[in-house]
Amino acid sequence: MSALIEAAKKNDFPSTINLVVSNKENAEGLNIAASQQIKTQYVNKKEFESVTQGLLVDEKIELICLAGFMQIISKYFLQKWKGRIINIHPSYLPTFKGLNAQEQAIKARASFSGCTVHFVNEKMDDGEIILQKKVIIEAKDDTESLSKKILREEHIVYPKALEIVASKILKIKH
Repeated sequence: MSALIEAAKKNDFPSTINLVVSNKENAEGLNIAASQQIKTQYVNKKEFESVTQGLLVDEKIELICLAGFMQIISKYFLQKWKGRIINIHPSYLPTFKGLNAQEQAIKARASFSGCTVHFVNEKMDDGEIILQKKVIIEAKDDTESLSKKILREEHIVYPKALEIVASKILKIKH
């Protein structure tokens, strides 16, 4: 999320970050956003979708960028925001979907993993791919070192993907 905020500060970037919402009260992203004078809101998990829907409409949000979001989104919410939710996942999809993707890659002795920015649909880590970046897994890598390598690439790829989507270069069919 911090990489998206930094990218959006550039004068020629086609998007602004107007709201950061989290279902974790002490999320670092809320502090980062607040320090940049971006409106923030904590919403508990039980009320998350209904309250967030209202916030998104009130703030005239056009696109949702998930970052570190670990909650399944309902079909109802997805239908309201179809083609307007993107996510970053720490693997080179379609491999290693779901939780602990880096650990999955290490255990599978994969030669590479990476990160993928994709549109969100009803299936986990399955939506149309916007951008991907491969990361080579070396023999010395463990889950922690691979996670750090992937995170570095995520900070490059996610702002580029947001720029593509916000520029309407790539658009999913509704």
